[in-house]
Amino acid sequence: MSHSLPIQMFLKRQFDIWVSLAALLVLSPLFLLIAVLTKITSKGAVFFVQERPGKDMKMFDIIKFRTMASDAHKLGLDMREDNQMITGLGKFLRRWHLDEMPQIINILKGEMSLVGPRPPLMSQLNLDNPGDRKRFSMKPGMAGWAQLKGGNWISWDDRVRYDVWYVEHWSLWLDIKIFFLSFWKIILKGEGLYVPKGKSGRGFCL
Repeated sequence: MSHSLPIQMFLKRQFDIWVSLAALLVLSPLFLLIAVLTKITSKGAVFFVQERPGKDMKMFDIIKFRTMASDAHKLGLDMREDNQMITGLGKFLRRWHLDEMPQIINILKGEMSLVGPRPPLMSQLNLDNPGDRKRFSMKPGMAGWAQLKGGNWISWDDRVRYDVWYVEHWSLWLDIKIFFLSFWKIILKGEGLYVPKGKSGRGFCL
């Protein structure tokens, strides 16, 4: 292990805490507005909470703004853009990734990081594959290397391969690079959000 790695991991956690606290402070009015709009535009809870595997396969409850009709997740994973269960407000939230905002709470609790492999559903995993297991040596993140490489546009095997590369090549500089590139490619350009038409997909998460 590099002598600088523990220091970088400490700085990674500090980066997570202070950026998340600043985001929560600045975005709290928007957070409240989305919560109100979600409640008055469709039936159901404001938040979508689902158990996901985190670091070392420890389960945690990921938090998102609900973007689909109530109980739509019971119908199965569908990451296509034409999914009729996505609400009108939900489409807007997904396009700008505003539905991910509540995961700031997961980060502050230490369950997630700003950058890391996206937390999948247990049903998506093949734990007999060493790559699927290796992804969990790092905390899951809001943004990730595999998302920059295509997100839901690429196959599950490719996503696992990119996540493993991230774990094996991790550095604080790589996190900073992914963090800022994500604003350009994922938020502003909207890349990798939905599975392309004509293809089935095992998306990162609902």
